[in-house]
Amino acid sequence: MAHDVQVGVIDSGCSPAQALGLCAARRFWLEDGVLRDGEPQPDRLGHGSAVLARLQAQAGQVPLLVAQVFAEQASTSALQVAGALLWLAEQGATLINLSLGLQQDRPVLRQACAEVQAAGVLLCASSPAQGSAVYPAAYPGVIRITGDARCAPGQWSWLNSAQADFGGYVGERGMAGASLGCAAVTGRIAALLQQQPDLERDQVVAWLQAHAAFVGPERRGARDA
Repeated sequence: MAHDVQVGVIDSGCSPAQALGLCAARRFWLEDGVLRDGEPQPDRLGHGSAVLARLQAQAGQVPLLVAQVFAEQASTSALQVAGALLWLAEQGATLINLSLGLQQDRPVLRQACAEVQAAGVLLCASSPAQGSAVYPAAYPGVIRITGDARCAPGQWSWLNSAQADFGGYVGERGMAGASLGCAAVTGRIAALLQQQPDLERDQVVAWLQAHAAFVGPERRGARDA
């Protein structure tokens, strides 16, 4: 893994205030089925801004790159996400947060994930606590993260379940728990890599397992009793 840690975020963008501290940002959209890229727009959904804030709360002062793939609606395409992944890798991202999940496995996205991982980029993607698998979380090598209501700020769980590898701090209500949980764990990984930049993916995963506040999925019935 590269010594200069840079974190990429693929989402709906960020606020104008957050944009001031970015190393680079790019917007990706489809026009008549063709992938286009250009200058980013302010975050209209608020999702990316919340994800970025959660990540920064755990990572501290880490160089950030943002790829915008959402606009007015919380929907995107495999082609947009693939383009964002490749651009972030070209910009020198060593760790990428994807607080998103697509329902269908698309070759273009699978290939992009494989390419950037082969180049040494670590991928963290959100996965729902229940239901069908989503992509890119379900691809080989991607660290699958969801939200875990047991976790306080700075805590995470090692779930090792069919749905996710780890769970992270959720916090605010009204925002997708898996998205913020993923951002929280990605931020903690970023902080770790700033201290130990030579760690490989398996070493990062082992460290997260060893320092998890909870092991195994939350038992809701026991918690509510």
